Amino acid sequence: MARSGPITMTFPPFSGSTRKLILATLAVFFGFALLGLAAPGLSSRLMFLFALIPANLLHGQVWQVLTYEFLPTGILGTLFSMLTLWFFGSTLEDRYGSNWLIEFYVLTAAVGGLIASLLAYFGFLRLDGAVMTVGPWAPIMALLIAFATVSGEESIRFNFIFTMKVKYLVALYVLYYLAILLLGPDRFGALTCLTGALVGYAYMRVAPRRGFLGGTSFNLSERLYAIRNEFYRRKRRNAAKKFEVYMRKQNREVHFDAEGRYVDPDERRDPNDKRWMN
Repeated sequence: MARSGPITMTFPPFSGSTRKLILATLAVFFGFALLGLAAPGLSSRLMFLFALIPANLLHGQVWQVLTYEFLPTGILGTLFSMLTLWFFGSTLEDRYGSNWLIEFYVLTAAVGGLIASLLAYFGFLRLDGAVMTVGPWAPIMALLIAFATVSGEESIRFNFIFTMKVKYLVALYVLYYLAILLLGPDRFGALTCLTGALVGYAYMRVAPRRGFLGGTSFNLSERLYAIRNEFYRRKRRNAAKKFEVYMRKQNREVHFDAEGRYVDPDERRDPNDKRWMN
């Protein structure tokens, strides 16, 4: 991803899995906004049902690790998080693919949320199991870490004002959430962002380039094609042997090599040439 100059905040095409994630988050945002006007009580109950609350999560509400990242965090919070997802998510999607982005986003949110919930539930930094967090910043922090892992030396024009390297921008985000974790009001939210970032870093180090699901699918398809090709090669070899026997009965000699290829007595062929094969 080498570039000659800094990356500016001109956004890439609005497409692919990035668009799906943004539209899903915006749909939930406006859905809760309308529901809050029509039925505030129901809106609050749904928020508590789908937000990440360690005590509820560890007592059976396991879906919360898959839902909290889509819940709204206010107008500005949703705006800036979606703009960040649009820019960095699209760039990474171009590099690794749409399935990779979905897997990365959901996995870092879920595992990061689970780790943060366990830490809070057992009293890490005097947190407790009744704390709550919502919003997409945990997987977005993971995306920032992923981008810094592959393009940390890139320069980016931040907020259209000043330019800095991506690795320094990500370091500022990490320090910001560390400060909130130690001193700020939303300490559990900050912890979730940091654990999400940690999971994102681990994912970039250990996952296949296509992701766990994509890599498994690719490897499985490769094995299936290899089995299929070997099946057809064996059929070809058997057919060649039968044809040799048949022609011998007709008082004619024909020959095939070990791979079932006809050997022209007047032609010299490289035995290692397999370009014609499946």
